[in-house]
Amino acid sequence: MAAALRPKLPILIIEARYYEDVGQALLEGALAELKAHGVDHDRVSVPGALEIPQVLAAAVAAGALPAGAAKARYSGAILLGCVIRGETSHYDIVCNNANQWAYEVAIRHGIALGNAILTVDTPAQAMARAKGQAANGRDGKGADAARACLKLIATAARFAAEPAQ
Repeated sequence: MAAALRPKLPILIIEARYYEDVGQALLEGALAELKAHGVDHDRVSVPGALEIPQVLAAAVAAGALPAGAAKARYSGAILLGCVIRGETSHYDIVCNNANQWAYEVAIRHGIALGNAILTVDTPAQAMARAKGQAANGRDGKGADAARACLKLIATAARFAAEPAQ
């Protein structure tokens, strides 16, 4: 990513730590990617995936997001979490609502959002997706979410810099 397109403000990472080992692997991938691009971050931890959109909405309500807000503190957000299928319909409720509410906030407020809320059937699938194959985790889903966030920030900056026609 070109230095001129690096975000001016840090990235907000909102991480659900219900599955601690998966959450840690996701975080390590996201942090490795941000570090590779020289991007600062702040972290907020929540108990589970359903709390993630609530924190994102709280950041908007406080004016910390979106990046163009008068009191903006963040250029975008990265969401990290995991929902593993169980024996009840709770899985479907958590997956659908966490993602729908997060994207509703992001789209309504123009937030560059990288999403790595994993939705998997087993703990083994969760770890495989969280870690990826690279030793540094940069091909895992946490790193993917960081890249997506940075790309969305760069794209928004490009649109802002282009003259209206």
